[in-house]
Amino acid sequence: MARYLFIARYESSGMQGVLAKGGSARAKVIEDAAAAAGGRMASFDFAFGDDDVFTICELPDNRAAAALAMAVNATGLTHVRTVVLLSPEEVDAASKQDVSYTAPGQ
Repeated sequence: MARYLFIARYESSGMQGVLAKGGSARAKVIEDAAAAAGGRMASFDFAFGDDDVFTICELPDNRAAAALAMAVNATGLTHVRTVVLLSPEEVDAASKQDVSYTAPGQ
């Protein structure tokens, strides 16, 4: 399964929900959502700074990842960015693939 990093930032009203029900409740919601999308949540961490949550999920494909991100974003209470994660082995394979590319201005 592919791995995805979801980086979330809560709106004020979303953070009020975290304060009311706690962090474990939020993690459980994402764990259940990942399972419903055919995958699993690998990690869920709250953070200080501009971003509030970093979550890694293993999901079947990009469509499942997009569906999860859209469901979260559609609430308007949380803004999530999605990053596709690559294993070292995937990078090894990519580094051996021939690509024809010309840099700008050359």
